[in-house]
Amino acid sequence: MADSQARWLVTGGTGFLGSHIARRLIADGIHPVLFDIAPLPPDDDDIKDQVTVIDGDVQDREAIRAALEGVSHVIHTAAALPIQVSKKKIYASNVRGTRYVLHEALQAGVKRVVFISSTAVYGVPKVHPIDEESPMIPLGHYGSSKVEAEKICHQYQQRGLEVNIIRPKTFLGTGRLGVFEILFEWIAEGRRIPLLGNGENHYQLLEVTDLVDGIVKAATVEGVANETMNIGADRYQTLNQDMQALFDHANSGSRLWHLPARPGEFALRGLELAHLSPLAAWHYGTMWRDSYVEVDKAKRLLGWQPQYSNAEALIRAWDWYVENKGRYDTGVTHRVAWQKGALAIMRRIA
Repeated sequence: MADSQARWLVTGGTGFLGSHIARRLIADGIHPVLFDIAPLPPDDDDIKDQVTVIDGDVQDREAIRAALEGVSHVIHTAAALPIQVSKKKIYASNVRGTRYVLHEALQAGVKRVVFISSTAVYGVPKVHPIDEESPMIPLGHYGSSKVEAEKICHQYQQRGLEVNIIRPKTFLGTGRLGVFEILFEWIAEGRRIPLLGNGENHYQLLEVTDLVDGIVKAATVEGVANETMNIGADRYQTLNQDMQALFDHANSGSRLWHLPARPGEFALRGLELAHLSPLAAWHYGTMWRDSYVEVDKAKRLLGWQPQYSNAEALIRAWDWYVENKGRYDTGVTHRVAWQKGALAIMRRIA
């Protein structure tokens, strides 16, 4: 690697999103420094000689400081996910970790930070589409932690650090497992797919390469600093229609199994509290309601344009799942399958 090559730090760099960011940066001639508590997975062996991997936790300020050496930009993706039910664990990573990353980035003279927040900060709004000025009434510990982390971003903006905040919708694509692995497994078996509500709601998704393009533009477009922008697909139908497109592509006999929304939400809440379900409040609290954001601000400021629809994003993720079935572990990140808990019992009757 030439000494003059730009270096960007990607926290959570060996995860699902981090891997896609790394590949984009390499293609753009930028050297990715991947900072994570997890090693680089075998799926990324093809890029291992083109990245620097640093074993580190965002709660370790000295490790962050060392990783920032020679870095011009930071993309802060590291976060504890909703499936990690412990509020203490989620806040430690998502809030304290964000404060440490921003503090060290300011001290290191980093040009710009892009913080990956979430549309979970909005909770379950009654008015759609959701724009960046919509009230933040988060649902669950994860959404609340992202609200607090955004407040920290604003504090560091005032101290002179350029921080752009990206709020993505639920994103998926090649390499995405997590909650989608559960869905895909049932489709592969031709089972009924349980869904709270009648499926006539609009639930916007996002293909990961579209998200990565928005992130890179948020890091590089001149004159766009200290902005908050939603990112999501701009083509989506009802859940019934998007899911049927996936069933048809998969040549599956699966169909949606519509369940009463409020009793189902109450039951899933009980299972979550008992640690018997991989679904968190964000999943079951939004799946039966409209959930879509306005993305015009990102288009206008960044010149960003999503390429994939909801259905196309689902199909791309499905195709990768079929090609790689059985080659992954279980755990609590987007790159692995989640433990099924009580859903394994429901699967038998679906």
